[in-house]
Amino acid sequence: MPNKDLTMETRLLLAFVLVGIVLVGWNYIYKPPPPPVTAPAQTAQPAAEAPKPAPAPTAPPTQVADLPGQVEASQAEEFTIETDLYRVQFSNQGAVVRSWILKQYKDGNGKPLELVNTRALSKVPAPFALAFRSQAPPNDPNKGLFKVERSEDDLGLTFEYSDGRTATKKTFQFMPKSYLVQITSQVVDNGVLVPHELTWRGGFGDQTLPAPAGVEDTLYYDEANTKLVQNALKSADKGPVTTSGQYSFAGIEDSYFSAVFLPAAAGGGLELTTYSDPVLGPTGAEEKRIGAGAGGSGLNSFSAFIGPKDTEILRSVNPKLDQLIDWGKWFGFIAKPLFLVLTWTAKHVTGENFGWAIVVVTIGINMVLFPLRFTSMKSSKKMQALQPQIQAINAKYKDMPMRDPRKQEQQAEMMDLYKKHGVNPVGGCVPMLIQLPFLYGFYTVLRVAIEMRGASWLWVHDLSQPETLAIHVLPILMVGTQFLQQKMTPSPGMDPAQQKMMLFMPLVLGYIFYYLSAGLVLYYMTGGLVGIAQQWLLNRGTPPPAVVVPSPPQKKKK
Repeated sequence: MPNKDLTMETRLLLAFVLVGIVLVGWNYIYKPPPPPVTAPAQTAQPAAEAPKPAPAPTAPPTQVADLPGQVEASQAEEFTIETDLYRVQFSNQGAVVRSWILKQYKDGNGKPLELVNTRALSKVPAPFALAFRSQAPPNDPNKGLFKVERSEDDLGLTFEYSDGRTATKKTFQFMPKSYLVQITSQVVDNGVLVPHELTWRGGFGDQTLPAPAGVEDTLYYDEANTKLVQNALKSADKGPVTTSGQYSFAGIEDSYFSAVFLPAAAGGGLELTTYSDPVLGPTGAEEKRIGAGAGGSGLNSFSAFIGPKDTEILRSVNPKLDQLIDWGKWFGFIAKPLFLVLTWTAKHVTGENFGWAIVVVTIGINMVLFPLRFTSMKSSKKMQALQPQIQAINAKYKDMPMRDPRKQEQQAEMMDLYKKHGVNPVGGCVPMLIQLPFLYGFYTVLRVAIEMRGASWLWVHDLSQPETLAIHVLPILMVGTQFLQQKMTPSPGMDPAQQKMMLFMPLVLGYIFYYLSAGLVLYYMTGGLVGIAQQWLLNRGTPPPAVVVPSPPQKKKK
């Protein structure tokens, strides 16, 4: 069985490398064998470095109030806020969140989506606990029993706690039909504001994924350089990493959901800390999960977006949040338009079914590329016709070592032959190479577009994930289409032994695609079926090549 530890990115990279080697390098690695002299034959970004710690964007401590009196609840209690979109459970012990459920989304088990990694709560502080980089109060407010006051609309909570020296206050104000939450936090010790962060640790997002840690990051949008910066789990391997600056937002994310903080004041500074936390995994074994802390001031005031990375929702909340969807650095110019085309096709053609939308769009892409395939076919036919002359040239220079200067004459003769007959020796590779950016574009869309999450098609329950059947059907069908297409495609210059070796290529691709998302396999399989149909039409509509026999050398007259 394939190694399930390989990530989807690694498998896709392997697919690109193998396809590239076969398409571009085959004729250079395996040269066609020359015939006997007496009778010529007729035939894959370096990961970004973790940001260096920078000073927190805080002003010098300021006297804000007289020493407070003692404020404390008599017992631990839990409070629930429920809106059309959320069900959030708070605890007054530390004024933290124990559960944050998105009511309109399901996890991999079909249950309402829980954003908090509840298994981690025994190892790390719960979300919205306080973290102090310096000047920590002598008594940790995270252990205090906060007094709680509800707002009149029942959608807001105010937490207050004081031990007589350190006073802490947090407020959360929800809205009925919005993923925005207004949050403030203030810590005063001995009358002085204490800089702090609000944290979300131990992982974030859908915990039912096969490897959730691999799709989680901390992130911030750097206004000065107009770019989104993402920090992976490994960036905090040697300890928490803190950065600060003029950030539009900062927080934590997985592939489809995010919790980010937007400063209340335009152009205000923001601090972000990335953690690597050892927590309990699904099997009870310890594993590392990412965490984030945001804030940096003694009085923090945020608008927090905690919800799905849906393009329309993000733009309606704040146009800057559209940057949360990472379409890719190199092929984003393909992935984003491809997503828009798929969305339009699903809404107007396939009845909101993204599986059939992938099929329809794949057929469209292959029809647009059909002229290139036709040109490639004509080039292959010409190459077949020239094989006797090509083999005669190879036989002429067969005993010469590679470093012999006369070997350059062999290449010159080959190029003159190609030029004379209008043949491009790598023309057959062009249509396949053009398909690779579309392959990566589909991979990106399935990885980041929340519309694809949970999208079903026939027996496939989620196009963004591998099939859940005991035997994955789509990769097997894909291998079959690759075998048939390979049999139908002319292979000029390749001897039977090499053709048999090439038959293993579909098996290698099947191995790589077996654990990739079902939507990506559906795209590749559909492209193979369209390719078979097009190849059949080309084979039937074009005559066999007329073999060009090399002229025998003329004898010198006496």
